[in-house]
Amino acid sequence: MKQWYEELFENYASKYDEEAFTQGTIGECDFIEEEVNHLKSTKILDIGCGTGRHSIELAKRGYSVTGVDLSESQLGRARIKAKEQGQEVDFQLRDARNLNFVQEFDLVIMLCEGAFPLMETDEMNFQILENAAKSLTSEGKLIFTTLNGLFPLFHSVKEFINAGAATGSSSDNTFDLMTFRDHSVYETEDDSRNKLSLKCNERYYVPSEINWLVKSIGFTKVEIYGAKLGQFSRSDALTTEDYEMLVIAER
Repeated sequence: MKQWYEELFENYASKYDEEAFTQGTIGECDFIEEEVNHLKSTKILDIGCGTGRHSIELAKRGYSVTGVDLSESQLGRARIKAKEQGQEVDFQLRDARNLNFVQEFDLVIMLCEGAFPLMETDEMNFQILENAAKSLTSEGKLIFTTLNGLFPLFHSVKEFINAGAATGSSSDNTFDLMTFRDHSVYETEDDSRNKLSLKCNERYYVPSEINWLVKSIGFTKVEIYGAKLGQFSRSDALTTEDYEMLVIAER
């Protein structure tokens, strides 16, 4: 049985590029360049690259980029866009849970929930982090965004408790306090205008979890910030109003 994220991205490449959350590419790549000190020899791995928006933009700026994704449809769109823009990017159909890169890259990026928090178990999400770490050289850096558990915790707990008190159960609230997973139904149309109704299951993480998980795979320095669309910045302290967090990990 296909997972919701597999079903969604079977035929969603054009619509994906029109989504509001994909419009911050330039600013996000500006930040990435600053993080690698504009060193053009930096080899970059883009995990969950989707239609290649970050990969292609970074290639334009002179970097060697490999983009991997689970969706052939998304990758097909990425290859077309790269060709149209005269860029060479190594796009590969790969499952982030089963990557076999070993110390090949100076930077790994996983942006806009490209892979990490979407898996159906915590173990699978951790596999993705492990594989990202293994892909990096000894001096490599990992930059990723993920869903900020402080956001639903702050905004939903009151409603969660009130719903339970009123009905005797918490089923009226989609956010599970025991697992930090949000279960929801996402309704949309694919590129062929077929209606989709997908039962989504996304994992939110709190900063202390991320800090422990990332340090457990060999990183010694983990910094966490708010992730504003197109405006990643080390000066943006994480708050309960940030839907996503930006994580920068170094060995």
